[in-house]
Amino acid sequence: MSEPLIAIQFPDGKSKQFPQGVTLAELAQSISPSLYKKTIVGCINGVPADLARPITENAHISLYDVTSKEGIEVLRHSTAHLLAHALKRLYPAVHLGVGPVIGNGFFYDVALDQPITVGDLPKIEQMMKQIIKENMEITRKEVTREKAKQLFKQDPLKLELLEDIPPDETVTVYEQGDFYDLCRGPHIPSTGKIKHFKLTKVSGAYWRGNSDNQMLQRIYGVAFATKDELQDYFAFLEEAEKRNHRKLGKELELFMFSEEAPGMPFYLANGQIIRNELESFLRNLQAKYDYKEVRTPIMMNQRLWEQSGHWDHYKENMYFTQVDEQQFALKPMNCPGHMLIFKNGLHSYRDLPIRMAEFGQVHRHEFSGALNGLLRVRTFCQDDAHIFVTPQQIEEEITLALKIIDHVYQVFGFKYEIELSTRPDDFMGSEHLWEQAETALENVLQKLNYAYKVNEGDGAFYGPKIDIHIKDAIQRSHQCATVQLDFQLPEKFDLSYIDKQNEKMRPVVIHRAVFGSIDRFLGILIEHFAGAFPVWLAPVQVQIVPVSHVHLDYCLTIQSELKQVGVRVNIDESDEKLGYKIRKAQMQKIPYTIVLGDNELKEETVTVRQYGKPETERVPFEYFKEKLVRQIKERSI
Repeated sequence: MSEPLIAIQFPDGKSKQFPQGVTLAELAQSISPSLYKKTIVGCINGVPADLARPITENAHISLYDVTSKEGIEVLRHSTAHLLAHALKRLYPAVHLGVGPVIGNGFFYDVALDQPITVGDLPKIEQMMKQIIKENMEITRKEVTREKAKQLFKQDPLKLELLEDIPPDETVTVYEQGDFYDLCRGPHIPSTGKIKHFKLTKVSGAYWRGNSDNQMLQRIYGVAFATKDELQDYFAFLEEAEKRNHRKLGKELELFMFSEEAPGMPFYLANGQIIRNELESFLRNLQAKYDYKEVRTPIMMNQRLWEQSGHWDHYKENMYFTQVDEQQFALKPMNCPGHMLIFKNGLHSYRDLPIRMAEFGQVHRHEFSGALNGLLRVRTFCQDDAHIFVTPQQIEEEITLALKIIDHVYQVFGFKYEIELSTRPDDFMGSEHLWEQAETALENVLQKLNYAYKVNEGDGAFYGPKIDIHIKDAIQRSHQCATVQLDFQLPEKFDLSYIDKQNEKMRPVVIHRAVFGSIDRFLGILIEHFAGAFPVWLAPVQVQIVPVSHVHLDYCLTIQSELKQVGVRVNIDESDEKLGYKIRKAQMQKIPYTIVLGDNELKEETVTVRQYGKPETERVPFEYFKEKLVRQIKERSI
């Protein structure tokens, strides 16, 4: 009797019959030997599966090689198992925890009575390479819970994980030679498929991320499809370290931190200049679009935050204090204060839209381990705006907000991507209003012909939002600007305006930020420009270097003329040699260094060296001044 046949549909839509029980590997082989050789994992009806998995019913299948998103993720998962296997061989007493895929690689948490250091990583890598050389087949096995308990009786962490597997779920184990691990899979066919990896660091980690549990050792690694990708990754890390904003912030005297205020930046004079320029830039732009700037208190009564909904959704991240036997909170956001300002007056439909902006200092409690220079702090300045509109004005105002964001990001040379984040599980208000809000945001994005992706369930608790992700000079993504639609806060604060029929109506609020956090945006800019800011942002725009002291009067004249047109300019009056002074200005990443000597004095010229360029040119001072002022005015980069 012949074997029953099943229909297999391939990604190109073609369908073909195969014997029941055919594996993904056999399907790849039937297409071509080269495809079979490259394929490392597949999908059966959308579910990831090992190549050896038999298919027992009609199915849609996909096959992936290591260059695909699906393939590289499975390769990294298998490399985590490879790491665990090597650890078992080297440290037989090790207890294995979990080994998930993260970012460009993986980690494995282990319990061991001796410390593993970075110095041990080459030895572990060597054992991993030995296991790769042995090219062991990686196989999936379904086992009973009793069998699993027997297999992992020496691994208490695995036994704990086993207990958490739902009773109706199949328990699976993956084996490679003398090693096995509790795992859902899938995995690559054999250890020999792993080629390009490196262990990177060791740290401590609480078991299952809970500080009440024991501290484990976490070993990190990266894995890539090709040798070039692995090399590019480490070249990227090297470049990223050169651009590290904490390092550059110290070298360029931009900001500092103190144990007296953990996670709260102190801005030095140079850093404050850049902050002021950023605020001034956005302030002037907003004024052109009829934004009115306001300021609200840093601390307000707890009942306000209960009314706004932040108490239920955000109190763990807030700071509290007691004044006159009443509970107060430092504001984590500016929104409630702006609601109170709107409510302070009577408004007609003719007054709307009301565009209210604030550079407001906010405080949010972050765990100390999450703090990261200016990129993650406990207090920061938000460039908040709240736009109060009628329902008919929603799309027009969102369009305007996106145009302002686009203008700002073009000035810095940022390319960006857009996400539409929809209703979260803890949403406030009716589903009908949420659908209306989401539709409005989608309509704007489509009318502007913006490409965007939908981020399901990641909206704010009070409304859906458009998030803007900028790409920096080394292609890292940062979420900064946001436009959020809110039907809830006007309801909670009982806001109203009088419509054409002389009836009270609810306004809708649009939350809008361009920089997001000025502090974080500055950190991003430091790394984006590697500390070499465009001339309009640079704390010192021109450094004047006299050839000798006899030229100091001419230097003072040039300095005075530049200051009169708003240029930030210094003179290096030190006794150091000319070459040293020029190199020092370059190390400080000052956009322009001008050298003044006999010829310059006689001809009323300046010898100019632009940061990052080896050549100099001598030009009339008036020409240089006009060019410089134009660059600053145009904010050219």
